[in-house]
Amino acid sequence: MNVEHLVTMANDIAAFFASDPATAASATASHLRRFWDPRMRREMIAHHAAGGAGLGDIARAGVKLLAEEAKATAQRA
Repeated sequence: MNVEHLVTMANDIAAFFASDPATAASATASHLRRFWDPRMRREMIAHHAAGGAGLGDIARAGVKLLAEEAKATAQRA
């Protein structure tokens, strides 16, 4: 998968939700969780962990939420 394409998509999704700053990050995370393939989410989480180049603030916050969820799930397993 092309990470630059994933970054562009994540930023576009975040821009859609930006009109409500109070929920934009959680709405972005929810969208990624519901509609992205697990491989896409894993790649985006890894990209975020490596610095998240190109991610806007809302997309970065949404991916951070996904990363925290993934970590919590892995610890429970």
